[in-house]
Amino acid sequence: MRISVSSDMDEPVARFLVAELRERGHEVATHGALSPGDNPQWAPCSEAAAREVAAGTADQAVVCCWTGTGASIAANKVPGVRAALCTDAYTADGARRWNDANVLALSLRLTSEPLLKEILDAWFAARASEDAEDRGNVSHIGQLDDSRL
Repeated sequence: MRISVSSDMDEPVARFLVAELRERGHEVATHGALSPGDNPQWAPCSEAAAREVAAGTADQAVVCCWTGTGASIAANKVPGVRAALCTDAYTADGARRWNDANVLALSLRLTSEPLLKEILDAWFAARASEDAEDRGNVSHIGQLDDSRL
């Protein structure tokens, strides 16, 4: 899977994220502070990662900033992106299952390496729900995107 990763800071957990994704067999594209010469600000680098998902050049993205909040807000401004700020494995599972999230947002401050592994395990193990109510909610989000154009 091709995964776009952004971070506004070159922090150990961000570097560990990239290494962990590669170790799991994913192709990783980096943005922001993880890619020399890129704009390291959280809004532009999160947007860049999210745009790759929206364009289909990345299957998913992981966007990071100090709290994860700004990165998730910026990513969610890109039509077609459903970014979820996840601080634990249960939330990551639910984001994928019920919201069909395609962008994972993480806090550089709160996410330790062991916790990151748990979040990634849950994120990649979960599949989007086929329940009609869940699919209807995800469809409604798509309609919200269309109304912004």
